[in-house]
Amino acid sequence: MRENVSDDGAPPVTGATTDHTSAPGRRLVTLAPGGLPLDGGRRLSSIEVAYETWGRLDDDGSNAVLVCHALTGDAHAAGEGGWWADVIGPGRAIDTDRFFVVCSNVLGGCQGTTGPASIDPVTGERFGPDFPTVSIRDMVRVQAQLADHLGIERWAGVVGGSMGGMQAIEWAAMYPARVGALAVIASTVAASAQQIAWSMVGRRAIELDPGFHGGNYYDLPPGEGPHRGLSLARAVGMIHYRSDQEFEARFSRHSAEEIDPLRLDHRFDVESYLDYHGDKLVRRFDANTYLVLNKAMDLHDIGRDRGGITRALDRIQAPSLIASVTTDFLYPPHQQVMLRDALRERGRAVTWVEIDSPNGHDGFLTHGDQLEGPLADFLADITGGGR
Repeated sequence: MRENVSDDGAPPVTGATTDHTSAPGRRLVTLAPGGLPLDGGRRLSSIEVAYETWGRLDDDGSNAVLVCHALTGDAHAAGEGGWWADVIGPGRAIDTDRFFVVCSNVLGGCQGTTGPASIDPVTGERFGPDFPTVSIRDMVRVQAQLADHLGIERWAGVVGGSMGGMQAIEWAAMYPARVGALAVIASTVAASAQQIAWSMVGRRAIELDPGFHGGNYYDLPPGEGPHRGLSLARAVGMIHYRSDQEFEARFSRHSAEEIDPLRLDHRFDVESYLDYHGDKLVRRFDANTYLVLNKAMDLHDIGRDRGGITRALDRIQAPSLIASVTTDFLYPPHQQVMLRDALRERGRAVTWVEIDSPNGHDGFLTHGDQLEGPLADFLADITGGGR
């Protein structure tokens, strides 16, 4: 990878949010005043959560929908610049004229919610590498406390893709009485060996960066943090987030540089694309957060401590929408088919959606138009209203 610099100066040591006024829609709340025990055995004394909402909560609190974000997402799911703006909004699949929509930055995140870049209230210093390991279930427990804070006893629906889908599945297994409907997109009930392998490579890229300093990099000057490793981790991610079909159609063997004479520093267009996305992530994300959330995805297994996946699936009661992306080789369709079939075998109502996209795993983000109709119909059906 080339040096991760851009025209606006040296890359920051962290892209974690420090100025909360920079996001007008963001709200902050402190939860777990008595402390939160974590699956890993440690405890956080309190947790600050950043979240955004759209629409109005009904008087009886029955129209709330929780949207859960993926690995490098945040609470800004809708509106200008929202990562799912084509799915959430007035008249959209998740209609904010009808639903009260909530999205929060997950525990361990770096966009307002307590994570490695946050100040530890006990020490007065950043958590850094001392931030505890968290699980998807820990994230859901924090979201449940946020729901309590907002006066929401039961979600009309919980929706998520990728890591967000993991959260949605755990919601339905942990709090079946609090989930009216479940929408899981391009996700899985347990991380596979190949998914874990891809994750390890990305984490290792960060850990081997000389600027990582064992996770203690926050006091370094700009340009001397782990930007190379985080950028490379993102490049690795982009390779399996997208598909061979898309890369071939967009880039093939094209190059803006002359190939002859042959040389090691020659660059194909696809290489520049990977660097571009790495550069972008460095300026809005945190390396320690990447390690924490990425590991949480590897640890995801709804069968853990529940007698296995089969018994864990018995806990899910809600009608579900399960969606796959046809070209997704990171979370291949057979994983969602397994979930679909298992829920149907248990007599649960399941709507099945195939997103026909050349964009691989990211198709659930880039082809929201294919999800919009089925998701809108699904939410209308389970809430007893028409479109």
